[in-house]
Amino acid sequence: MFDFSDKVVIVTGGTRGIGRAVAEGFLRSGARVIVTYTSNDEEARKFKVDNSKYTGKIDTYKFNVADYGEVEVFYKKIEKDYEKVDVLVNNAGIRKDSVLAMMREDDWRKVIDVNLGGTYNMSKFAVMNMMRKRKGRIINITSPSGEFGFAGQANYAASKAGQVALTKSLSKEVATRGITVNCVSPGYIDTDFIKDLPENMKKSYIAQIPQKRFGKTHEVANCVLFLASDEAAYVNGSTLSVTGGL
Repeated sequence: MFDFSDKVVIVTGGTRGIGRAVAEGFLRSGARVIVTYTSNDEEARKFKVDNSKYTGKIDTYKFNVADYGEVEVFYKKIEKDYEKVDVLVNNAGIRKDSVLAMMREDDWRKVIDVNLGGTYNMSKFAVMNMMRKRKGRIINITSPSGEFGFAGQANYAASKAGQVALTKSLSKEVATRGITVNCVSPGYIDTDFIKDLPENMKKSYIAQIPQKRFGKTHEVANCVLFLASDEAAYVNGSTLSVTGGL
């Protein structure tokens, strides 16, 4: 659908689930894709093996997006090896659910640090690179939780609402430099998390969705690719919901 030949794309948390679908979508569209992950070496290896036909267009990097120093080192290597960043997809995220009264302080901080702090860290260095060539796309993967505030997800909801607010502010700061910043907000998507749920819980979730099914990862990826494309040049500071009408 889109042509990303000669584009350099970074996808954080890109070795599985939605991130993997996004990365593979860009690969099929001709991009050179840099996938980052935090800890799961086996999933990173499997991602490269499964996409071996794109050898030479895939690179994987292991680091923590919540660590400013590690992110800075990563971008120094990007500047040296690739020179430019055309698209950044901030997909890396974690959940540590609990009702607020019982939530550990460490779980609060980790979720905020990775989901919101990681978006700040990765976006800051991407913007500095993109501003030099006066063009770029940043897409943040947020969640309906940030809008609706699901019970047991105060930390996750706060981090995702923060992503949307960051997106709106940053989109205004960089618009005159040819950079757009947007969000994609997936609802219940058919990933490993959904597959492991009890059947009664799956039925409860599906009952909330007007389309009466879970979304597919490629349906989210297609929306990301659109926002990264030239066709979406006038879409800025927006959140595109991919929820089946949730």
